Amino acid sequence: MVKVYLSRKGISYEEKNVSLDAVARQEVIDMGHRTTPVTTIGEHKVVGYNTTKLDEALAAEGLV
Repeated sequence: MVKVYLSRKGISYEEKNVSLDAVARQEVIDMGHRTTPVTTIGEHKVVGYNTTKLDEALAAEGLV
């Protein structure tokens, strides 16, 4: 859902699949998370599909 949400807003993103990419999986663990999705927007981390927090992070980074 995060991918669809960002795409509809015209925001490009890089997807990392933690099931297939051990380095990406370790990055998420190192951030202190054990669940996905984790969306990184600048310095902001949004865990799960939370449109309010996604919009706040996008706005803080000047992307919307």
